[in-house]
Amino acid sequence: MILTVTPNPALDLTWRVDRLIEGGTHRADAGAARAGGKGLNVARVAHAEGADVLAITTTGGRVGQEFAAELGASGVPHALVPVVAETRRSIAVVDESLGDTTIINERGSNPTDPEWAALLAEVVERLPGTRVLVVSGSVPPGAPDSLLPMLIAVGRDAGVPVIVDTSGPALLRAADAGATVLKPNAAELVEATGITDPVAGARSLIARGTELVLLSLGAEGMLAVTASALVHARLDEPLAGNPTGAGDAGVAACAVLYAEGVRDPEQILRRATAWSAAAVLTPLAGDISPRWTELEQQLFLSYPDPASFRKDPS
Repeated sequence: MILTVTPNPALDLTWRVDRLIEGGTHRADAGAARAGGKGLNVARVAHAEGADVLAITTTGGRVGQEFAAELGASGVPHALVPVVAETRRSIAVVDESLGDTTIINERGSNPTDPEWAALLAEVVERLPGTRVLVVSGSVPPGAPDSLLPMLIAVGRDAGVPVIVDTSGPALLRAADAGATVLKPNAAELVEATGITDPVAGARSLIARGTELVLLSLGAEGMLAVTASALVHARLDEPLAGNPTGAGDAGVAACAVLYAEGVRDPEQILRRATAWSAAAVLTPLAGDISPRWTELEQQLFLSYPDPASFRKDPS
């Protein structure tokens, strides 16, 4: 089973407009509301592709009620930990003419220490039979610095690989705690490490204790970086669509392969890049297009010189 943990869930609201004009008034058809947050998106994709999953997250307030109802209707197996704080919302506005998406994320509210303890206890209870633990997404402002290290520690103590997708100082804490796989994007990596060279930045995380870094490069594809290997995957042309959830689909691919016992960076990179690209072709985060098999065959894989990713200081 793949166990996903979402520390800062959100009710994802998506509207599509003909053209987004700053300061303008827009009309749109009814938007879509979906229980989201990065870990839930991972669980949705993995579940849709036939994997055994369980998504653990918190829920609270009136927004949390709508969140729980939608998640229940989705069919994705889940366990919800009740909290007093209102579940946050995430708003995506898709510009149909340009293919761009503007996102506004509420920061979220921090659960109490007993509520965090209940979340951790739920994870520990579900670990028997778990083959991969995924901790994905931001943490609310004010969350204890020990939260991610504790989640990683309980996974490691159970002998379960831990995949983490987060940003900021939490990314460094996850590496220090020994997360098996980290999946930042290029901007998140620079923000966390202060290193502009993406390969050097990724290997600084490996030096802290992680085994594999899957680094999203947007339209330029994805890198798989280990202490000794560097693999680059990309399509010949970027795809137009909604990139929201593309990284989560890549994490889902990695989790599914890890659950199957696959550890080859090239194989993981190929599937993660294909699923990420397939997510761009769907309107909502948490879905991927069935074209992913076709996209996987179209990928260009290379083993570049690390220096090729360094920016020219001039």
